[in-house]
Amino acid sequence: MEERKTFDQIKVGDVARFSKTITESDIYLFAGITGDLNPVHINVEFARKTIFGRQVAHGMLTAGLISAVIGMKLPGPGTVYLGQTLKFCLPVFPGDTITAEVEVIEKIAAKNRLRLRTTCFNQEGKAVVEGEALVMVGKEVY
Repeated sequence: MEERKTFDQIKVGDVARFSKTITESDIYLFAGITGDLNPVHINVEFARKTIFGRQVAHGMLTAGLISAVIGMKLPGPGTVYLGQTLKFCLPVFPGDTITAEVEVIEKIAAKNRLRLRTTCFNQEGKAVVEGEALVMVGKEVY
C-alpha cells in the first residue's frame, strides 16, 4: 500500500493504477456474492451462443477494480466514495489483465472533494470501462 496523501498534498494530474488478471474463479465468486447469475457470465455453453462468443466478466467486477485504486492508493484509506459514472466500452474475458487507472481532474477545496477520471484498460491498452468518480478526502492522514 502506498502512503496516503492528505487533500492538500493531492494535485490535479496525480495518477494511480492497479492491475489484476481476471479469472473464471473471480467471475463465479462475483456472481455468488452479488447474485448476478446471468448465464453470459457463468454458463460457458450459453455464452458461446452470444454476441461475445464466450464467457465474459461482469462489468461491475471490472469496475470494482477502480474502487481498489480509490480505496488503497489515490486518495487511499479513509476516502469516502460519493458517486461514480460508468461506460462499458468492451467486454472483459477470463484471462484478460485489467489495469484500473484513476486520475485527479478537479479539486473542490470547500468540501475536500476530488473529481476523478476512472478508466480500466485491458492488456492491449484498450479502454474497457470509462467514467468519473466523486470522492471525499480527509484533511489528515489516518
